[in-house]
Amino acid sequence: MSRYRKYDGGDPLAPPVDLAEALDAIGEDVMAGYSPERAMREFLRRGGKDQLGLDDLARRIAEKRRDLLQRHHLDGTMQQVRELLDKAVLAERGQLARDVVMEDGDRTFRELQLDALPESTAAAVAELAAYDWTSPEAREAYEEIKDLLGRELLDQRFAGMKEAMAGATDEDRAAINEMLRDLNDLLEKHARGEDTDEDFAEFMDRHGDFFPEDPTNIDELMDTLAERSAAAQRMLNSMTPEQRAELMALSQQAFGSPELMEQLARMDANLQSLRPDLDWDGSEGFDGEQGLGLGDGTGVFQDLAELDALGDQLSQSYGGARMDSDMSWVDLDALARQLGDQAAVDARTLSELEKALRDSGYLQRGSDGELRLSPKAMRQLGKALLRDVATRMSGRQGQRESRNAGSAGELSGASRAWEYGDTEPWDVTRTITNAVLRSAGDGRTRPLRLRVEDIEVQETEERTQAAVALLVDTSFSMAMDGRWVPMKRTALALHQLIRSRFRGDHLQLIGFGRHAQVMEIEELTGLDARWDKGTNLHHGLLLANRHFRRHPSAQPVLLIVTDGEPTSHLEPDGEVSFSYPPHPLTIANTVRELDNSRRIGAQTTFFRLGDDPGLARFIESMARRVEGRMVSPELDDLGAAVVGSYLGDRSASTYREHFGGWGGDRGFWVG
Repeated sequence: MSRYRKYDGGDPLAPPVDLAEALDAIGEDVMAGYSPERAMREFLRRGGKDQLGLDDLARRIAEKRRDLLQRHHLDGTMQQVRELLDKAVLAERGQLARDVVMEDGDRTFRELQLDALPESTAAAVAELAAYDWTSPEAREAYEEIKDLLGRELLDQRFAGMKEAMAGATDEDRAAINEMLRDLNDLLEKHARGEDTDEDFAEFMDRHGDFFPEDPTNIDELMDTLAERSAAAQRMLNSMTPEQRAELMALSQQAFGSPELMEQLARMDANLQSLRPDLDWDGSEGFDGEQGLGLGDGTGVFQDLAELDALGDQLSQSYGGARMDSDMSWVDLDALARQLGDQAAVDARTLSELEKALRDSGYLQRGSDGELRLSPKAMRQLGKALLRDVATRMSGRQGQRESRNAGSAGELSGASRAWEYGDTEPWDVTRTITNAVLRSAGDGRTRPLRLRVEDIEVQETEERTQAAVALLVDTSFSMAMDGRWVPMKRTALALHQLIRSRFRGDHLQLIGFGRHAQVMEIEELTGLDARWDKGTNLHHGLLLANRHFRRHPSAQPVLLIVTDGEPTSHLEPDGEVSFSYPPHPLTIANTVRELDNSRRIGAQTTFFRLGDDPGLARFIESMARRVEGRMVSPELDDLGAAVVGSYLGDRSASTYREHFGGWGGDRGFWVG
């Protein structure tokens, strides 16, 4: 048998989720010190440029909850009863005044009864229960009070019953009372463990029309009834003591008999004992102007409970919550009911985005079970950062990004599509092949004609190699002053450039704080800021010179990013010596090792971060000593400055061909 339901999957023609924006944001947070798992969660919470996040949905949930409380109050049914009572009394007074055949004594007695009605609405309704109305209009208004109370009380426990029982006959009311008696008998039998499936089936056969939810077993029936009953109890708890007393007194007049209220109270007690985990004791504060009837008010309390549950789910307050592919941890139907279908689609898209991130290979678990950015993710992040660097550099020089694999003109064996301005030789074989393949598709025989899109050119590669040491300051001041992430972005961009465009070069990343260490790119990008006193440039230069000596045939390139003077050095026994202000011995050791870099032939560039004049003078003197350079970029331009310096130091022709130099109003060269 085929079953159908409303499609709730969003636009079937919508493009697949875009991982690029998510990966960029996750990478940025990882470089700021977040774990990949937390970074992914933060992106899902914030959302993207065109994608709502969990926080947006949670904010809308909170706004709707606040609106319900600020818009309504709980006196709706009492107001309706008071209006009907006033209508009945006014109509009766008018009839008494117009009735010329009524004896004066009888008229006076009736008027005294109406004048003596108590202020309490409930007490007045009870006192008029035995009153012999002379006005048909008054009698109808009073009977409407009893009918309204009965329908509202039923609507509190059975949604939609108020409308269903409009104009109900005595037989309809008797059927309601019979259903409630049978329901209570079934619930009490279930509580004793004596019920059977046949008992439930028999009950549904007799009274199934009262339950449009069509429960399939007694547990589903109890869940539906208990949620509504608990909401009705919370509504009662939220009333003032006077309102509760009035309502309980009025309830005895429902359908003109206390039997309905007695059966409902029995049902509430049964449900509370069977579902004690529900919130039966909660309350809310309403301060609006729109009155709520008992049925509508109970529905609002159900909405509030549903909104609270959604808020918990969207905030992932449950320990270890994870967005599964089927969104099993969040109620999408409830989300659609409260915020509309699009909200459910947005939540499902976030789930698909997380699943795509996990399945794409961008995130992988290490041996310790923690998520890490995979090499594939690092390459993608590096490409994005390198594009940003190229845009900044070419934007300053008014040039396009070069696509040469190298600059010395040696063919690499690879080819690529021709672009305007390319001067490389054509790859004739690939060009003719492209034209033939294009022409073969139309099925006509005619002379072969070349088009621009057919042309491919041969790539060249750089013949010279470079040994590059990028020394990055990892002291705590880098994190304190907001330089931590730009430093990591710079390292990742340079790493991507060398690994993808200058694969013959040898790059070593060295972080120096209290001591220095060689780092893989994954280790550096995931490095947390630590409160660790010391800027040990001396140790960093020792490691850099060791790297240069391992590649004696390569051109040494030394790039140093720092925001402070050296404050520590290595002693001969390997211990770290720290002193602030810098000790002369620390300066002497650092200068000596920098001189060793110069003797090896290293082309040195310092990148000074910050505006300390003393630091500027110190680094400038260091750069002049080794015939190097100092650049003072703003943080946004740090990556462009380092990459530009690498290309310039590697080969003057490469530098000019790729980016034409580094300059502009934000950076300056000294050397």
